[in-house]
Amino acid sequence: MCALRPASRAARGGRGRFPARIPGPFLVLLGCLPGLAAVAALGLCAGGVEHAARPAPPARTADARVATAHQAARPPIVPRSAWLDDLARHAQPPPRYDDKVVAVFVHHTDSPNGYDCADAPRIIRYLYAGQTGARDWDDIGYNFLVDRCGTIYEGRAGGVDRPVTGAHTQGFNHRTAGIAALGTFTSGIPVPQAMVDAIAALTAWKLGLSGVDPRAAVRLTSSNSRSRYAAGATVAFTALAGHRDAYMTSCPGAALTARLPEIRRAAARLQGRTSVRALTGTPQAPFSVLPSPRPTVVPTTNRP
Repeated sequence: MCALRPASRAARGGRGRFPARIPGPFLVLLGCLPGLAAVAALGLCAGGVEHAARPAPPARTADARVATAHQAARPPIVPRSAWLDDLARHAQPPPRYDDKVVAVFVHHTDSPNGYDCADAPRIIRYLYAGQTGARDWDDIGYNFLVDRCGTIYEGRAGGVDRPVTGAHTQGFNHRTAGIAALGTFTSGIPVPQAMVDAIAALTAWKLGLSGVDPRAAVRLTSSNSRSRYAAGATVAFTALAGHRDAYMTSCPGAALTARLPEIRRAAARLQGRTSVRALTGTPQAPFSVLPSPRPTVVPTTNRP
């Protein structure tokens, strides 16, 4: 027979802790069992106590279920290392992040259109040098860039799947992502279909991470009165918008602006959506790095 010895401190769970109490009748039963059977019964009892004390997993919220239901596949994205070499790279502070991305602003780079797609990394490196040099920015402002062949490039550092705070749309860089089309797309300039499709795929994936419909309206709070809206104003934008919707500019050009409705519909299809909600999201909380005046609503009909 096996001799029963007092449990060690480790078995009792350390100083000041006691094992779970086992009912008296059960102890009597254990005394009648052979040694090995008693050990097995104790194991079952201890397991029952452990499982009873373990909290139930939290229930998934309706918002979480919706977000998961409408996530699109991540398109191929070329990393920064493809265009940023050691000669061009400079020291920069750590990336800044928001809680999520609920809107995308589309831009054009106002650069020549007749480039060979193999030269896209060189063009992006040139843009990076201009923004971090003459403008004295800490990094390229756009979160992503798309060339005319539909290749998507990582722009601003911080991780393509994270809500990196960009520097692309003055007053509305928080909770947004900036996608720049390489080229100039003013009135009458054809926008390559491969570029349109890539912007749609990227938008579907990026907004899908937060469960946002690209066709829906979202509320954003202006952080800078040099945008179209006074600092502190809460403004409704379409989740996929053009730069000129938020700032006094013609960017992303009349031709690309005219393709935005098509891009919204394509992105929504990629998310598996058939209907659109009238309004999504809630006014964003003020950011600690910015003053937080009381929000006021600026009528959208006042846009130039």
